[in-house]
Amino acid sequence: MKKLFYGGKILTMAEPMYAEAVLVENGMILALGTEERLRIIAQDCEEIDLHGATLMPGFIDAHSHFFQVATSMLQLSISGAKTTEEIASKIQEFITNSGVQPGQWVNVRDYDNNLMPDLKNPTLAQLDAFAPNNPLVIYHKSGHMGLMNSAALELLGITVNTPSPDGGRIEVVEGKLTGYLEENAFIESIKKIPLPGVDDLVNAFVLAQDKYASYGITTIQDGMVVQEMLPLYQLLIQKKLLKLDVMIYPSLEAYDSAVQMLHNMPPQTHVHVGGVKIFLDGSPQGRTAWMRQPYQGDDNYCGYGTLTDDAVIASFEQAAKLKAQLIGHCNGDMAAEQFLRCLEVAEKKYPQLNELRPVIIHGQLIGRDQLPRVQQLGAMISFFVAHVYHWGDVHLRNFGEDRAAHISPTHSALDSGVLFTFHQDAPVIEPDMLETVWCAVNRQTKNGVHLGPDEQISTLDALRAITVNGAYQYFQEDVKGSIAPGKRADFVVLDADPLETENSKLKDIRILKTYKNGECIYTRS
Repeated sequence: MKKLFYGGKILTMAEPMYAEAVLVENGMILALGTEERLRIIAQDCEEIDLHGATLMPGFIDAHSHFFQVATSMLQLSISGAKTTEEIASKIQEFITNSGVQPGQWVNVRDYDNNLMPDLKNPTLAQLDAFAPNNPLVIYHKSGHMGLMNSAALELLGITVNTPSPDGGRIEVVEGKLTGYLEENAFIESIKKIPLPGVDDLVNAFVLAQDKYASYGITTIQDGMVVQEMLPLYQLLIQKKLLKLDVMIYPSLEAYDSAVQMLHNMPPQTHVHVGGVKIFLDGSPQGRTAWMRQPYQGDDNYCGYGTLTDDAVIASFEQAAKLKAQLIGHCNGDMAAEQFLRCLEVAEKKYPQLNELRPVIIHGQLIGRDQLPRVQQLGAMISFFVAHVYHWGDVHLRNFGEDRAAHISPTHSALDSGVLFTFHQDAPVIEPDMLETVWCAVNRQTKNGVHLGPDEQISTLDALRAITVNGAYQYFQEDVKGSIAPGKRADFVVLDADPLETENSKLKDIRILKTYKNGECIYTRS
């Protein structure tokens, strides 16, 4: 049956920018025009009155971690905790109230050392006291580092003599473990922690999907899929539990298995292999992002990379052979330099890389001087621009005023002709697209600092980053990103028109409904 959307504003994100009504059939946009004209075409149709609200294209998540968002539903959040006493209280209350048995793993998320007194982590003795009868892992909010108590370290076989892997660190002070691990040391360790039961995981994925939909998102990314995650995706597909499109980016090692898994599935699974993912550095708020110049207050420390140039070049070359888009985690400007340097080398051998739209993920501290090369090499940037609000004050401390003022240099990117998207790196922060738009337009930190006003952009350019440009990043510009005939009926309904909302109030706009392929999958209660 046809569906007619009318009675509000239709913000198309195309030309013309507004339409009076839109007609949908079989999940696709059939026509736009006046309500009167479309009623003639529609005849017996379902009428959907917007009651003055604004309908626009569904938001496109350019980078997050769907699997981790799901597992985070099963973990304890200690977001905002500022003392060891507060952390201890929350963990012990969780163990008691959740019926955690002795010996069971306790997974805690959203820890941020930047909130702690003197920025110091809890000691190993304190970590042991938090959960004396359980192995405990505490994930840093950045996802790049974490803390483990003695029981967890022992179960994972980590001792004072365990060597730190390349691109990671197991912290040892005065010959003793501290419980702190970062980058590859942490990432490789947590792969060995037992996953929750299948039923719990499946239910968590359903909740995670609903969370994305509640923020108006109709296309999700899972930005690092390893081999161990594929059976669960296979189960989700078989159970037909996915309503939103999920773009998965496996590691190079898991790419062939992911493609084969989907090849053996029926069509219309909602899961698509977008390309491959590599990591080039760490986290700026965790002081592991790889920088060209030292961190503030340390004349010798610039963070570090996680891969050699040879490994990065080989990854680009393999992506070219697979005809797969490569997305690379790069926060620091030296990581961005490595990405661009290696891409340039690889493109000389495989010119097709220029057409595969490689993406710098985060681009947090990419230099404005590097932006012309991004454009020349055919690359894109997906900015984590919400860092301006969430960690802008931390960046001022870590990098000084000049470098901090130009994190996520979106205006400079526009001037350089670089196409960019926005993301929230969920579960690092909530997948709140409208907060991100507000951040890009206002560039205000939590402490009220106006950070880099010359990098502010217009609301329209910010909206393009989460709609039109997001579709382009996924090679789906013909079917998503704007409201036009022949495209999918992926919509979000807002209680106000962002283009007519004061800049300071953009994050207050509410999501009323979300539609995927013309079907309502979320309604605000």
